[in-house]
Amino acid sequence: MTVAPSQSSASAMRGPGHRLIEKVDALRIQTFEKCAPEQRKLLGQFHTPVRLASFMASLFEAPRTSIRLLDAGAGVGSLTAAFIASICERSPRPANIVATAFEVDSNIAQSLRDTLTLCERVCHEIGVKFDGRAGQDDFIRAAVDLLDHGLFDGGAAPCFNCAILNPPYKKISTDSEHRRLLRKVGLETTNLYTAFVGLAVLLLEPEGELVAITPRSFCNGPYFRPFRELFLREMSLRRIHVFESRSQPFAEDEILQENVVIHAVKSKQRPTTIVVSSSLGPGETPILRRVKFEDLVKLDDPQKFIHIVVNESGGRASELMGRLNHSLEELGLSVSTGRVVDFRSRSLLRSDPGSDTVPLIYPTHFSGGWIAWPKLRHKKPNACVRNDASARWLIPAAVHVLVKRFSAKEEKRRVVASVFDPRHVPCEQVAFENHLNYYHENGRGLSLSLAKGLTAFLNSTVVDTYFRQFNGHTQVNATDLRSLRYPARGRLEDLGEMIGDTFPDQAQLDLLIGTELIGA
Repeated sequence: MTVAPSQSSASAMRGPGHRLIEKVDALRIQTFEKCAPEQRKLLGQFHTPVRLASFMASLFEAPRTSIRLLDAGAGVGSLTAAFIASICERSPRPANIVATAFEVDSNIAQSLRDTLTLCERVCHEIGVKFDGRAGQDDFIRAAVDLLDHGLFDGGAAPCFNCAILNPPYKKISTDSEHRRLLRKVGLETTNLYTAFVGLAVLLLEPEGELVAITPRSFCNGPYFRPFRELFLREMSLRRIHVFESRSQPFAEDEILQENVVIHAVKSKQRPTTIVVSSSLGPGETPILRRVKFEDLVKLDDPQKFIHIVVNESGGRASELMGRLNHSLEELGLSVSTGRVVDFRSRSLLRSDPGSDTVPLIYPTHFSGGWIAWPKLRHKKPNACVRNDASARWLIPAAVHVLVKRFSAKEEKRRVVASVFDPRHVPCEQVAFENHLNYYHENGRGLSLSLAKGLTAFLNSTVVDTYFRQFNGHTQVNATDLRSLRYPARGRLEDLGEMIGDTFPDQAQLDLLIGTELIGA
């Protein structure tokens, strides 16, 4: 179901609010011109352009007499300013606003204080009491301290009823202080952005609203599962917005990570429907769809993957894949990751095969649904020395289905599969490089008919479209492949029997998948 697009928040800005965000955006540009790129990379900083900040601020819904706003990883305060501008242009206006903004970078702290002063002036002008608090503390340390006191010492952690975030994006080491602190309050996560959002969730009072822009990578994968469980347990999703262009949201930073904006309310009541919207970039008119919650998060999925369907063709792919009801385990199959990590084993790799080597298969050996090996005069090795040191990487030569673990950022297809067949690559043992996943049956190979049918299925447009609904980055993990639903084993084998030594072109393959396996 499609609903009418809303008016752009940027164009709706008028008066003192409009002047406020213009001044703060000029301050943002001026401040970040002076910041060393190395320092920003170290902290995982990506500043928020004015159109993006205004769009995010426009998503808050509930009118409140008193607002307690959290802006963690605030930078110069662009999101706080956009929030103030948006709220103060509405009617009725709040009586008072307390804004708490955290920014650990001392080079930006003064600019943040200047922004809060500008916000205070605008609020005073329109009769709203404003209290701006700029914290230069490490947000994780400060938030855990507040929560730890509230949870274990009988006190009450300060509560916010609104939170707006563009959190830093950076991995957290397993043995780091941040990881230890997060575990104290029950947060298990591997990246700063999910740590910031998770802490904001814990600091929100019931019915408090959160709007955040984050990488889409939290929607799938085993590392983000604890965060998904926390978020879906504590928050009621209201809207997810996808930017169709990877570069648009943070064009000035040349960021190619796929980002989403999420709006949610702190409530344990699961929503019936969610608005999923998309646009090329901030300021562009969005296309909106209303989807059922169970289409967003499958009720029987233990991984709690979040499927973002932004258009009707995506909805069709979701509906078709929903007709399949076989797990990989039910098919008697498993999927593993290639064992050879080339940069750790260079001394055992060879450009050309020899009498003491076995074939080493890389993604570069994919060719028309089959593995074409060797690929001579190429930058990647073709062989691995067979000896005691490499024995643990080698598997008996047999038919396997291989899937690329990585694709180029703007590559046409996300899921790319090929058949490894010892008839084409004569050998007794083979090594698969770590950039590949491979399907097997309890460590053994597959029948050729099953391998061809499975490869055709994985290479279909419907699988690729469906996969992109929960996978927002360029990596295809074994966990992702395990989460897919598959046709019955017999139907895959029948499809494989229909395929000869040459795979059909994409249009013919999609027709086969639709008619033979899904019944489209």
